[in-house]
Amino acid sequence: MNPVLKSCLFYGAGRVGQLPGIRTLFAGRAVIIVYHEIQRDCQSELMTGTSVSLFEYSLNWLQREGWSIVSLDECLQKLATHDRSRRYAVLTFDDGYRDNLSVALPILEQNNAPFMMYVPTGAPTRSMQSWWLALRKLFISREKVTIDALSRQFHCPDIRSKISAFAEVIRWVHQDYRRGATLTPTFKRNGISLAALNDEYFLDERELRILARHPLASIGGHTTSHPALATLDYSSARAELADNRKYLENLLQLPIRHLAYPYGTLRACGSREEQLANEVGFQTAVTTRQQQLHDPIVNHFALPRIGVDSPSAFRARMSGIVEAAQALRCPEAARTT
Repeated sequence: MNPVLKSCLFYGAGRVGQLPGIRTLFAGRAVIIVYHEIQRDCQSELMTGTSVSLFEYSLNWLQREGWSIVSLDECLQKLATHDRSRRYAVLTFDDGYRDNLSVALPILEQNNAPFMMYVPTGAPTRSMQSWWLALRKLFISREKVTIDALSRQFHCPDIRSKISAFAEVIRWVHQDYRRGATLTPTFKRNGISLAALNDEYFLDERELRILARHPLASIGGHTTSHPALATLDYSSARAELADNRKYLENLLQLPIRHLAYPYGTLRACGSREEQLANEVGFQTAVTTRQQQLHDPIVNHFALPRIGVDSPSAFRARMSGIVEAAQALRCPEAARTT
């Protein structure tokens, strides 16, 4: 969809969703929100994360509109007991970015907001094939970028063209998550070190241990190497989950009971992955399927989450109108919760 048209539609849905009757009719009982990086300067990072202002807006909006920010455990307990006194929001962060500690945590503390961070083993150990960070570095640092696996060259003299080209390659990878690995020769040819980027952007083991002891923080698993689990055979997918859980429990000396599937789409995780998560000892698993939680009985191994792209898109998602419209178009997709 054209970005301008999409923005207008979200804006209109968000305005309509501000009507109390609409919220009562369509909004869920609870919502799980997903963030990644919380960036002080989004433009310099090609608009790949959530700005500080948008992050603060989302927290302020939740509290102003009467949503109670709670831990994932408390949220599910409230749903299970049919508690309808409030609507509940859970804040989650994927991948273990260092700015979640340096930028987001002070804001979370100011709002007394509990949160969950899902951490892949390869982030603190610096072994993760974080192709998206390397791809971003490539476009930031060069005006001409050749993506060998795509057989494309991009001319990117300014920020706008860099953002557009970067987004195009991201969409190409997300059509088949195995394509991420095919970018490695391009990174090597351009002298981009994945280990150095991991060290720059992700928490190390010491920082993660400190964060895990914070009264607002919970830590969850996110696999060992951040693959799309559905692309792996059974034993490899199981090992990704089990080994990550074991690593985090040994490192933090805490039980690791919650999981986020990498990428989180229907193509990246399905019923097999739900079964595997249960088998290796997780109690919940979250996706990136853009829905709220409505019913007291939910599939704990396919919990949906809502992203925060802009104020209007966030308001529209939170109103429930977008989800209701999608359910009318595709009833099967609406039944994932």
